[in-house]
Amino acid sequence: MATGDRVSILGLNYAPEPTGNAPYTAGLAQYLAAQGREVTAITTFPHYPQWRRYPGYTGWRRATVEDGVRVIRLKHLIPRPARGLRRLVSELTFGVRLALTSWHRPDAVVLVSPALFSSWLAMARLLVQRRPRRIVWVQDLYSQGMAETGEGGGFATRVVGAVEGWTLRRAHRVVAIHPAMATRITATFRVDRDKITVIPNWGHITPSPLSPPAAREALGWPQAFTALHAGNMGLKQGLEVVVDAARVAAQRGTALRIVLLGDGGERARLEAASAGLANLVFVDPLDEAQFPIALAAADVLLITEAPGIAEMAAPSKLTSYFAAARPVVASVADHGIVADIMARAGAGPVVDGGDTVALHDALVALSAGPADAAEFGARAYAYWARHLGPEGALTAWAELLNPANLEPASQGETP
Repeated sequence: MATGDRVSILGLNYAPEPTGNAPYTAGLAQYLAAQGREVTAITTFPHYPQWRRYPGYTGWRRATVEDGVRVIRLKHLIPRPARGLRRLVSELTFGVRLALTSWHRPDAVVLVSPALFSSWLAMARLLVQRRPRRIVWVQDLYSQGMAETGEGGGFATRVVGAVEGWTLRRAHRVVAIHPAMATRITATFRVDRDKITVIPNWGHITPSPLSPPAAREALGWPQAFTALHAGNMGLKQGLEVVVDAARVAAQRGTALRIVLLGDGGERARLEAASAGLANLVFVDPLDEAQFPIALAAADVLLITEAPGIAEMAAPSKLTSYFAAARPVVASVADHGIVADIMARAGAGPVVDGGDTVALHDALVALSAGPADAAEFGARAYAYWARHLGPEGALTAWAELLNPANLEPASQGETP
């Protein structure tokens, strides 16, 4: 095997987790393995978005070969609820185990953040080893998220920001998933822009060809105009606006059914808040075969962010949404990353995050204008085909991990 062909990817999440970072981490590992590289993925036992270990995964450590990738799973503390001190301790338990595990002599190491604190500990080990090239793949900006959600307070945000900046500045390369994120990394953490490569996340599902009525029939769902939110139910999603929009629809007699598909730390609270609403249902996470059918069953797809969230992340669900060729309604900040992507794609209306009536009215307008809805869906799919397909992103990763392109940048070895 040629020098530079051994890659280790260290991240909290991996397949078979269906949402979040896992599909991209696993997709990259499997692609590199198929290209002939020796790939090791070191991760945890699957637990997301339910925050419970999946059935059938037991033990302290498990090593398998999956799709050509050596996958090492380490037991770590799974936090419930997944926030605050519990989440910090959870990441640190994984980070300590990472630091004490063989990484199989890689030429390059990709650290997936989040989880930030396990990446921080892994970076400390890499500085001692010095041999592998160090790449940090930023899916969310941790400190930015804390500042935007108000979680943890100012002191905690500054501490997290210091850890995040230290970790990013010691990478040879930083991969951001959106240009605005790259700009924020440079401005906030003093990382040279030349060190940052923008590689968007890609669509990782095979779209279902079924029409909404046919897909609903396949799933046993009633035949009603359906709005679907799929993915994690956490603080940053701000899904209270969806519950309140369902309440407005019930009060006004709007023919609308809303489905919240997935799990997360806020699901129990959202279910309690929606008690008595017959037009809002919760569906547990679906497997790889059924998930595309659920997207096809929707007449419109929903993406929401809590008020104040704007620049911490580019939600991964948009890649799946656009691939499904359905219109999207976004309840988000008008100056944020999601609003920018929606405008570029022309995938559907954007309303102010937290504005219940505006969200309700946007859904009503789409239900009354099927031609407009179809046009939005077609534009979403066209944008996915041009910009979010796997070929471009994975080819960019392969080029980035070419040993000739991993020489340290000027700031690579300094704080």
